[in-house]
Amino acid sequence: MSELIISVSGLRGVVGETLTRDVAVRYAAAFSAYLPEGKLLITRDGRASGEMLTRVIETGLHAAGRDTIDAGVAATPTTGVLVRQFRAAGGIQITASHNPARYNGLKLFSYDGRVLPAGPGQDVLNQYKSEKAPDPIRQDGAKGAAYQLDLPAASHPHLEAVLATVDARRIRSRKFKVLLDANHGSGAALGRPLLEQLGCQVTVLGAEPNGQFIHTPEPTAENLAGVLSAVVEAGAEIGFCQDPDADRLAVIDRTGRYLGEEYTLAMCVDHVLRRHTGAIVTNCSSSRMSQDLAEKYGVPFHRSPVGEANVVDAMLENGAVFGGEGNGGPIDPRVGMVRDSFVGMALLLDAMAARDMTVAELADELPRYEIVKTKISLPREKIPAALDALLEHFADATPDRLDGLRLDWPDRWLLVRASNTEPIVRAVAEAETAVAARQLCQAAAGVLANV
Repeated sequence: MSELIISVSGLRGVVGETLTRDVAVRYAAAFSAYLPEGKLLITRDGRASGEMLTRVIETGLHAAGRDTIDAGVAATPTTGVLVRQFRAAGGIQITASHNPARYNGLKLFSYDGRVLPAGPGQDVLNQYKSEKAPDPIRQDGAKGAAYQLDLPAASHPHLEAVLATVDARRIRSRKFKVLLDANHGSGAALGRPLLEQLGCQVTVLGAEPNGQFIHTPEPTAENLAGVLSAVVEAGAEIGFCQDPDADRLAVIDRTGRYLGEEYTLAMCVDHVLRRHTGAIVTNCSSSRMSQDLAEKYGVPFHRSPVGEANVVDAMLENGAVFGGEGNGGPIDPRVGMVRDSFVGMALLLDAMAARDMTVAELADELPRYEIVKTKISLPREKIPAALDALLEHFADATPDRLDGLRLDWPDRWLLVRASNTEPIVRAVAEAETAVAARQLCQAAAGVLANV
């Protein structure tokens, strides 16, 4: 990587190379300058560089006169809960999400405990890039204070909020055997006490949050090959796999079958809609399963552009009862407007207990689709013409320009959108079979090759 990975809600880079002390301090200072008065809460996902970055950022913020609350190792959704709980002006989660161990980053939270929306995020980014970026040292020499937060896990406000969404007594009666793969990220800090309070017999892989990942962090089928057999060996009825900052959840059934991340969201949507009526929101690259479920239960369904902040915007605009992204990120407004693996774990256990079904049975009763994701090299200046060419080639589809170009048919869909960091477009297709989805991506690549 020759450049930082920067979005409106944060940045990521290789520590000591693209993500330096100066970058971290200047970016945090730009964020602080945007915020109202008040303390700024800081958490980290357990990576080895996280504590160092915390100290660096705190030093810069204190020099700017900003008080900080260090909440230590915590999941990204926990950060959102704590920002609201302690009425902080905002929050910084030090995480590189699913990137390898040598990466780290800063994810920004607004005062209402959600990932920073696009508009304010762009303001922070413009301030960071500006030659007039704020000097992190106050001229009057006043310094901010440091506060340390150490909450007991058993009465943690995030844990209590999740427990309030399910029938905990019913789940406890089942005494589920569960394997949790925290992969030495932040997930076990809340994941173990949550599962124990739900009466589960818990086996944890990678409980210590030291960033020494057992496997490549993104919870895909390929990366979880070793965990699949561990679920079977542990005799677990379900396996839960988190990414390092625990905002994503993949699921494995008791036979060691990878159900994946798309099914996490869809199974949660199904369980919620069996009890609550209201709108559902997913992004435009998530599986059609959630749309089918919304139609089945007769509730409104809405799509947003890709990105958690966009999903949250659409959920707030439409008063959604549930939403999320198909990368294993359910969002439950009753807990917080942040993707949340703990919400996913609790809801799936509740569904299994309520219906006396295995997680495999819950997944198998859903509409069945296959998703294929590809990358196609394309110079950025050719993207407008490329999307027009696709629109002309697939004239029988229903088009949507919400985010790139999405083309829908009754039994399949194709999304083509530009990368923010590379000269490529990402083509995502879903159909009833992987062959049909792959053919859609190949057809799109053929069209773009002639642009």
